Amino acid sequence: MTILAGQPVRTRRDSAERPMAAGQLRAVLRRQAAPVAVVTAPGEPPAGFTATSFGSVGINQPMVSFCVDRQSLSWPAVAVAQHVGIHLLGAGQEGVARDFALRGIDGFTQHRWQAGPHGVPLLESALARLVCRIVERVPLGDHALILAEPLAGDFDPDSDAPLLYHLGRYTTVR
Repeated sequence: MTILAGQPVRTRRDSAERPMAAGQLRAVLRRQAAPVAVVTAPGEPPAGFTATSFGSVGINQPMVSFCVDRQSLSWPAVAVAQHVGIHLLGAGQEGVARDFALRGIDGFTQHRWQAGPHGVPLLESALARLVCRIVERVPLGDHALILAEPLAGDFDPDSDAPLLYHLGRYTTVR
């Protein structure tokens, strides 16, 4: 529907308004470098997954976001969690990213972690870490957009090279 001079005008959906095919969109988006994060949620057992959808929504009113596949093994924990941990990975942490990205692999058995505030699992090593309160879960197709308010955070002052995902592989900048 198009709005013209305050009046709704019904239009037909032509081929230029149809969504792109998934493969074509994936090919376009692969050109955008994305930060690599591991999101963790408390539970028995705790849940964790690699996300390249992490971003800042606002600084003056602190808010961050990430997406999670609602078919993933981590979704049941994220769906009920009140708090999550977000770990921004640095150069040299490709193994952490891969372990938490593989379905059925328990990254918590491969990497050192401890329970943090609100029971959130916190990996011992990361470029930066946030503990966040989930504010909203927005279902979007097969994923959910999670909006979260950062409550606490820390970072490694000796590391400034982020791990990025670009053109289907992990890379970094210095």
